[in-house]
Amino acid sequence: MRPIEHFPLFARILHWLMAAMILVMLFIGIIMVSTVEPAYHRLIDLHRPLGICILLLAVVRLVNRLLMRIPPLPETLPPALRLAARTSHIVLYALMIAMPLVGWGMLSAEAYPVVMWSDFALPPILPHDPTLFAILRGLHTWLALTLFGAVLVHLAAALMHGLLLRDDVLPSMTGGRRHRAVDDPAS
Repeated sequence: MRPIEHFPLFARILHWLMAAMILVMLFIGIIMVSTVEPAYHRLIDLHRPLGICILLLAVVRLVNRLLMRIPPLPETLPPALRLAARTSHIVLYALMIAMPLVGWGMLSAEAYPVVMWSDFALPPILPHDPTLFAILRGLHTWLALTLFGAVLVHLAAALMHGLLLRDDVLPSMTGGRRHRAVDDPAS
């Protein structure tokens, strides 16, 4: 079976949509912690439903990823970088799912509703418990910092593949043209 050259269009759309949503969410979170009333409440009103949307899309993306074939990593990639690529993707998926769940649990523990829109709020997933709220709030912050770091590493790896290695990893996710080897007769 011939290897595929690009991620399927649906996977690429999910990837770039979620990348934008996660960056927006991280910046909303950063601004939120340094903002006062009433801007804080407007930001939180964006933060909660966006987090739940990220959670839902992450689950869709994970299921899609488990069901589809993906382009192989280049043969020239050293084993350590192959392991780093696989590990970083596992970490990113775990964070995309854990962050919103911890946030939802944190709000549930403080008895705050997760309002998706004016007449619809999600049910609590944990009982009201101020101690649990404090623990989850700290965990949510650390997960956010970890996600920010993982996004930076992911971006650095994409730039490394696109600008330094000039291999087919970045074009496989952008849908762009694949690089041809110098000795490739098709070039």
